[in-house]
Amino acid sequence: MTKRKIIHIDCDCFYAAVEMRDHPDYRSIPIAVGGPANSRGVIATCNYLAREFGVHSAMPSGQALRLCPTLVIIPGRMAVYRQVSAQIMAIFRRYTDTIEPLSLDEAYLDVTDAALAFGSATVIAERIRAEVAKEIGITVSAGVAPNKFIAKVASDWRKPDGLFVVKPDALDAFAAALPVKKIPGVGPVSAQRMAALDIETCADLRIYSEEQLVQMFGRLGESLAKRRFGLDSRLVQTHRVRKSVSVETTFSSDISLQAIRQQQVPELLRQLQVRWRKLEQQYVISGLVVKLKFKDFTQLTREQVATEIHMQGYLHLLEQAYASGNTNQQRDGARLVGLGLKLKQREPLRQLCLF
Repeated sequence: MTKRKIIHIDCDCFYAAVEMRDHPDYRSIPIAVGGPANSRGVIATCNYLAREFGVHSAMPSGQALRLCPTLVIIPGRMAVYRQVSAQIMAIFRRYTDTIEPLSLDEAYLDVTDAALAFGSATVIAERIRAEVAKEIGITVSAGVAPNKFIAKVASDWRKPDGLFVVKPDALDAFAAALPVKKIPGVGPVSAQRMAALDIETCADLRIYSEEQLVQMFGRLGESLAKRRFGLDSRLVQTHRVRKSVSVETTFSSDISLQAIRQQQVPELLRQLQVRWRKLEQQYVISGLVVKLKFKDFTQLTREQVATEIHMQGYLHLLEQAYASGNTNQQRDGARLVGLGLKLKQREPLRQLCLF
């Protein structure tokens, strides 16, 4: 696995970068792409001038404006962003066909067998960054490493407009010094538990056996056992398998459970069925999921095993989530509701033996 050459490329503040490219006046002021504050908008991304004030993605627009009163919030232009993304992916394909897009602005590239640029992953990453800057007019950051985990960490090391390379012989030392919060799956709660055990870096994880890590952290422990040494055997997947599909809506003012049941669920269910019909040839349903977000931005999800879309199942999950959301703090209604499906790939049909 140490002979693999993986590049992770991530556009720098992608939506905001496109807006600054198309509107030069935006380059010298803090801007964000998102919804307006007066309709409960949320920041999708912002430029680095805005980040200096503490603005970040997923932040309510109202809060962002309080932190940065001069912030200019721009409505998104998804059609333009998709077009720019397609142009960037076309540049990637000049060097390899083994590309795994993670979103419009982020992808893994496996260049292990690339013939161009003397087969050097570092040179390929440098060329891609230069070509995107020249042809597209925005900057990207890149990480080069023997696997996906370390490549993704490396791409964030010298943002914005940076390149960081972790060579195979430096992999172990780089991973040892890595903060545990950089490991996928380690959220604030897990990080807090680790801090209580004086676990700050991957080197600190190495004093425990894999069995101990699984005992302490459950399924996450299995991942920690590999990631603490910088190991990751996942291949770059050119075809991504869907695990879920969902629809959601945000309200201008909080609405009650009764209004959600009567007015929102039927329409959301209709939208979900439209999306499901496009996927049912490749996938089967394995569960129903409901999401609620409240005025204080706390979010709750509830799910249950199921093999088909079922109205009563969603109504039952809504009641569960709403009741749970009101145990610690009395709430009059929800600001967002979402319905989703958990999916599994269909098993390929096999010809049975006649005898």
